[in-house]
Formats: sequence, C-alpha cells, structure tokens
Amino acid sequence: MSSVHWLFGDQLGPHFTATSGGRTPRSVRWLLIESLAVLRRRRFHRAKAHLVLSAMRHRAADLGEHVQYVKAETYREGLAQAVGDAPVSVHHPTSRAALALVTSLPQVTVHPARGFLIGHQEFAEWAARQSGRRLLQENLYQHTRRTHDILMEGDGPAGGRWNLDHDNREPPPRGRTTLGAPHPYRPREDEIDQEVRQDLDRWERDEGITFVGRDGPRLFPASRREALAALDHFITHRLADFGVYEDAMLAGDPFMSHSLLSSSLNLGLLDPWECVSRAEEAWRAGLVPLNSAEGFIRQVCGWREYVWNLYWHLGEDYRHRNELRHTARVPAWFAELDAETVGARCLSTVLGQVRDTGWTHHIPRLMVLGSYALQQGWHPAEVTDWFHRSFVDGYDWVMLPNVVGMSQYADGGLMTTKPYTSAGAYIHRMSDLCGGCQYRPTDRTGERACPYTVGYWTFLDRHRERLADNPRMAQAVKGLSRLGNVAQVARAHRDAGDTPP
Repeated sequence: MSSVHWLFGDQLGPHFTATSGGRTPRSVRWLLIESLAVLRRRRFHRAKAHLVLSAMRHRAADLGEHVQYVKAETYREGLAQAVGDAPVSVHHPTSRAALALVTSLPQVTVHPARGFLIGHQEFAEWAARQSGRRLLQENLYQHTRRTHDILMEGDGPAGGRWNLDHDNREPPPRGRTTLGAPHPYRPREDEIDQEVRQDLDRWERDEGITFVGRDGPRLFPASRREALAALDHFITHRLADFGVYEDAMLAGDPFMSHSLLSSSLNLGLLDPWECVSRAEEAWRAGLVPLNSAEGFIRQVCGWREYVWNLYWHLGEDYRHRNELRHTARVPAWFAELDAETVGARCLSTVLGQVRDTGWTHHIPRLMVLGSYALQQGWHPAEVTDWFHRSFVDGYDWVMLPNVVGMSQYADGGLMTTKPYTSAGAYIHRMSDLCGGCQYRPTDRTGERACPYTVGYWTFLDRHRERLADNPRMAQAVKGLSRLGNVAQVARAHRDAGDTPP
C-alpha cells in the first residue's frame, strides 16, 4: 500500500520528494492542495498568485500519475477530500500558521524542514554558544561557511576576508541609464499559465476575490526546468557584474545584475546548496570575481538562513513588536500600488516596479519603500503584511524578520544595530532617481523639499531620546541641534499626512 505525502505550495523541488539517497520513491502518492481560502484572506499581488498556482500545477504535471491535485476551499477540506482520515506525512511547513494546522491534525506526521542549510536544532545549538550575545548574521554566516566548506581556503575564508560587502557598494556608472548586463532569464508561458489566468479572472468575477498589481507575462520560473535554466543563465551571464553594483539603483534598469532567483528558492524549486555551489565553482574556474561570488553566496547562505532561523527562534510574539510605537495606517495610495499619484521620482518608480512585476531588489525595498514607511511611522504589522502580499518572493518567514527587524526597527535593535533610513542624499548617491524629480535631495524646506530628507530629520527628532545613545546614530542626532528649522521641517511633515509625496 502506498503512503501519502503532502507537498505545500512552497515545497515544489525534487529535494522535497527525494529519499536520503536522492531518489524519488515510486511507492509514495504525492498530494498537492490548492486552497481558495488563502486568496480570500489576503489581497495578494496578482502576479504572485499566478506564479504560485502555476508552479503548483507545473509540479503536479511533472509528478504525473503519482500525484493527487485537489482544489478546495480550505486545506482541511482538501485533505479530507483526498485521503479522509488516512495517515499523511509532510515536511515542516514554512509558516507558523501552516505548522499549527498540520500539528492539529492527528493523522499528519511532520518531518524535518527541507530547503535550508541550517536546521532548527543546529541553529539552537549555535545560538546557545553565543552566551547571551546578540545573534549576529555575520557570525551565523561564518558558521555556515565553515560547517559546509563554502568559499574556504583551509581554515579561513577565500581571499582572506569573510565579507566583501565593502567592495560591493559602488553607485551606478555615471551617465549610464542601464548597467548593460545581459537580460535576465525569461520563461515562456504555456497552457498551464493560460489556465491559471482564466481561473484568476473567474475568481475575480464570480468569487469576489481581488488582487493588487498587474499580471503581465510571467517573469519568474514556475517549474524545476525553468528554475535551473534561470540559475544557469545568472551564473553564466550576470554573476560577474553582480557584486560591485548590488546596492545601486537605476530607473531604467530595475533588475541590474541581480539573480531574480529568490522566488525560485522560496517556492522550493531550487535548493540553496546548488545555488551556492554553482557560484563557488564559477569563481574557482576564474569566471567571476570573488566579490561577486561572495556577495551572492552571502545572500543565500548568510541572510536567507539567518532570517529563516530567526523567524522560528524569536517566537510568535516577535510579530507584534513595535518598539518605536508607530501606529499610522498604510495609506490607500501605497496599498494600491498607485505609482502615478506619487511625485517623488524614486518612490513612484519603485512603487511602479512592484505594481508591474511584484519585485524589486533589496535596496529599493529597504531604502525607498521601507525607509519611507519608517519615516512616516506606519504600523510595522501593516507594513509587514503589505510586503508579504505584494512581492512574488514574500512569505511570512521571509517578511516578518526582514520588515519588523531590518526595515522598521520595530524590535528595538535585536537584528540590526541602527534603523535603516536616510535622507535623500543616499538615494541621490546610489541612483539616478533624483534626476528629473520635482524635489531636491538637499532641501529640507520649501516647495522642493525632498520627502526623504524631511522624513529623515523628522524621524530623528521624533526618536532623538532613544537614538541618542545608539553609537551608530548619535552623531546624526547631534546634528539636529545644528538645524535651526527642525520644528518647521517637522510641521511640514505632519501637514503632509497621508498625501502622496
């Protein structure tokens, strides 16, 4: 008699169906459940809904006669429809809500998580060895490099340094509107995508389900074959130029040299080890510079592993952290991705990228979208939910630490040593987004006052007591005393309210 194993919609790669020997057992019946209630609960970006459903249905097509694909209102109903009360196994889900569901069902056996390099037990043991010190990403990154022999030369890091981030902070080339990198991999839609789009249209028409954003031709892989092709294309054509400009932004080049592999990793179509090993192989073969290979590897086996494990380690209460006591609502223009109403060119451009693709790279997320939300004092839970719904690679485990901790500083510094926000000067230095804007990055007052410059100094003034003792913020807070118009700046910020900048 065959056993049944349930695959969630972000467990779609072969490493979720393989035995310890790497083979896919023929005695297992695989179960995929498509729940309409998931789309009713949250107003997702339509491109994200399309991608997830397309990926699930592509995986079912790959598994063929060995899969049962169930469409139901809820997961519970789908499970009952598929197997009744027969036993089912599942790998540890990626969200607390999904884990609570499967552990509440006596028929379900939960196996350890897959799709990550560091397991929960290993992380707990590493955290215990920190002896009460802050759980720094850099320390976990070095641990992961050592234990998995990644970019190592003997007992030390390749090139003599663990982290080459200092080499990867260059502004975009002056006078260029694009980086000039080869275009990223583009999948071709098929009949499965057509079927998904028809279903989404029908649900909007008949079920009252609504989405944000636009669902153009699919930009991200929805199958294992496409994901491997995207990885190969990135390593071969784009990784070499990734490092030095990974923090730069250009209005006409939203993808720069970034991999665009985050959605494939988070759907489980790619395993992090194969991404890391391919990048290291390219460096050892002399095909890419070390700073590019290390920068990409740090994103995958450094930050991604750190965020995944902190999500579970910090507990459910972390979701409700709001140390800065920000309570403002996310305004409708932002929630609806209404880029045309925004006058600030940087924010309008990035919001438009999210509307059109469901994606931007990490610097627009942090220093344009997240920074603006922090300066405006929006509630971190609402900001987290917005990022979760609006990005194709957004999941609860991804966005909770990234937004509450990294972006909104709502944990008071558990993850980062300072709030990540800046005046318009940073955006001006790292992009071409200030060119042609109606605002000037240096202006704090007047009709051309930059919303980010006004917002930055207002944020510092609002939280000066808390930030004055922060070694990385103390100098900026002292700068408030040299600004004779702080009250005027703060008043202009308050008067703007929810008006698009």
